[in-house]
Amino acid sequence: MSDKAPEAEAREFAVAFSAFLDWVSTSASGEERNEVVALITDFLGAEGAAHSVVSRELPPLEHVNLQTALDAWCARPGRTVDIRGITVPPHHEPPNLQQLVAARSMAPIRLAAPALADLPNGPGSTLGCLRSAVLLVTDALGRYALLIQGPSEHHQGLAVEVAGLPVETAQAVLAELDALRSELNVYRGHMLDVALGAMGSVILGFSALPGLTRDDVVLPSVVLDRIERHALGVAAHREALLAVGQHLKRGLLLYGPPGTGKTHTTRYLLGQMTGYTRLVLTGRALVAVGAVTELARALQPAVVVLEDVDLVAEDRTMGPRSSPVLFDLLDSMDGAAADADLLFLLTTNRADLLEPALAARPGRVDIAVEIDLPDAPARERLLTLYGKGVPLQLTAADVQTAVERTDGTTASFLRELIRRSVLEALQDDPSLTAVTGAHLTRALDDLLDAAQGVTRTLLGVDVDPTTLPAGGLLDARAEMLMARRRAAAVRSRSR
Repeated sequence: MSDKAPEAEAREFAVAFSAFLDWVSTSASGEERNEVVALITDFLGAEGAAHSVVSRELPPLEHVNLQTALDAWCARPGRTVDIRGITVPPHHEPPNLQQLVAARSMAPIRLAAPALADLPNGPGSTLGCLRSAVLLVTDALGRYALLIQGPSEHHQGLAVEVAGLPVETAQAVLAELDALRSELNVYRGHMLDVALGAMGSVILGFSALPGLTRDDVVLPSVVLDRIERHALGVAAHREALLAVGQHLKRGLLLYGPPGTGKTHTTRYLLGQMTGYTRLVLTGRALVAVGAVTELARALQPAVVVLEDVDLVAEDRTMGPRSSPVLFDLLDSMDGAAADADLLFLLTTNRADLLEPALAARPGRVDIAVEIDLPDAPARERLLTLYGKGVPLQLTAADVQTAVERTDGTTASFLRELIRRSVLEALQDDPSLTAVTGAHLTRALDDLLDAAQGVTRTLLGVDVDPTTLPAGGLLDARAEMLMARRRAAAVRSRSR
């Protein structure tokens, strides 16, 4: 007789032993089986319950993609699926499928209508996604169960578990769902704002396309041509570049004083890159650059935008203030293959603070373009641009005077000038029949008044970028306000 029992006999023993343990547990408690346990174990039967449970963890941002995949998977011919919701009392950790199959360490859970998380799956649309539910499946593979466990108070992750199938077959089911998640990914080709959740998880929000044209970008032609060639030119000639062995991964840095149009130029580029997945990180979301770049690689062609990148890419030689996020950024930019169609688009007010390894090494940042203060022709164009839709009645002399008086100002200043001019006109005539040179002059006098120094600083005027801290005006404004408060406090005490 063989020393090793045949597989069928071993499985039969496992089923019998599991049933025995269930009987012992029920007899000891004097209670009937939990209704969720009864549903699953009765559906799987003794043979199905003897198989190992196979689990897969997913990033929480994949919740909506998992539901999209499940909807398509459940609808395939020859497959019937019965979906049952599971409720768990407050402050109880949700069960896993192994516990449900084995009826061990159970919270007092109950069956209910499936609870849904209403998550965005496109601009202006949402999808109900299962929070905690068991799917009882019958198809060509047999009878088996899937447990979907979404993020909750006690479970911040996203998990899919399969019970009732041999391990290799369960893995094939999970692989099929993975393929559908990738094929039907709701984020692909969209413009997405990246934010951080309360527990540091990445949240993606669908953003409307900017709708800017080339005429809306007021930059010297040579500057705009250079930016477009590096960002849009690679996208337009992708196949030809690959055919001659040229890499597609590239980095573009836009730098210059605050308020000069770096963000505006970035939004123009994003609007032109249709077919690309565009991920925009600002402020606190910059710390998620590693996870976002991994997502961008999966959804390429893609653009990863990092605004005010000096917040995380400060020169490491400057001491302990340097952020560990810098290393995530460098690793992310290096980690993609050369033929990956990825554009890293970075903006900063402080190019001099950037880590040399980021700013100088090809393959990380290939080109840096300065966005400087607008010259006289640019200021005239900006006045026209921001005056669209405004009943401007300005003479050539009015425009020339305004252009001369706004020397050294920013695009943000000129946009505010038009807004103030409209307000001046409304003071004279609430019907807003015309915005004249007199209104423009009054608005400009007010903005250039000595008492408006803080306002001009907030609009980027008379700000030396080399004196700004990392993060630009955000920190500079805070420091300026704190200095004013300290000075006021000293004056108060001296009285």
